[in-house]
Amino acid sequence: MSNFYEQIGGRATFEKLVRNFYAGVREDQELWPMYPQDDLEGAIQRLTGFLEQYWGGPGTYSEERGHPRLRMRHQPFAVNPKAKEHWLTHMRAAVDSLGLSELDDAMLWSYLDRAAQAMVNTFDD
Repeated sequence: MSNFYEQIGGRATFEKLVRNFYAGVREDQELWPMYPQDDLEGAIQRLTGFLEQYWGGPGTYSEERGHPRLRMRHQPFAVNPKAKEHWLTHMRAAVDSLGLSELDDAMLWSYLDRAAQAMVNTFDD
C-alpha cells in the first residue's frame, strides 16, 4: 500500500510544486523580500524536504534541520493576513500545475491552507 507521497509521484511532484510556487513568489513584491534571494535553491530544497517528509517521504528534513517548528522558524517574518493570501495565491497556482486528482488536490490543499493560516503572526500592515 502506498502513502500519499508515493501516490502523487514522490519527490518529483513536490519539487515541481515548490519550484512553481517560488516562480510566483519571485514576482510578488509583498512576499519576495521575506525569502532568501541569495539562497533560493536552499529554500526550495528545504520546503520540498519538509513537504515530502510530512506526506510520508524520506525524513531528510528532520535529519538535517531538526524538528520543523514552523511557527518558530517563521517568527522573524511579519506574516499578516495579506501575506498569507499572497502565499496561498502562489501555492494554489502551483498545486493546480500538478494536475492531481480531485481527491489528492483537496487533501494537499486542505493541509496547505491550514498551514498558511497557522503562520499568521501579526495583523499589522
